[in-house]
Amino acid sequence: MRSFTELHSIDAIDLFTKDNCLSLLYVSRPGCSVCHGLLPQVQTLLENYPEIQLGHINADEVKEVAGHFSIFTVPVILVFVEGKEHIREARIVHMDLLEEKLDKIYKNVAG
Repeated sequence: MRSFTELHSIDAIDLFTKDNCLSLLYVSRPGCSVCHGLLPQVQTLLENYPEIQLGHINADEVKEVAGHFSIFTVPVILVFVEGKEHIREARIVHMDLLEEKLDKIYKNVAG
């Protein structure tokens, strides 16, 4: 399973999304059962997308992330292409729909 880079500040998050052509941010909280259940599904899905760099943000640690990205609930998946947000999925994520969206972006950018 692919692992996530832990991001501990807004500056680190911004640098991560700007330095990587394709990046995915997973925003969660330690006490969130939905977050913990979704994470392994996301990791498994992303095995098919090796060019997408993975970042994880603990919303309890980086409290500014909520305001920075207008996040109102967790988990949140944000996908960036060349530093610009292209996909946003929150709370209840339908993995098949996420995969379709990722396929479109991946074929255009990485393929």
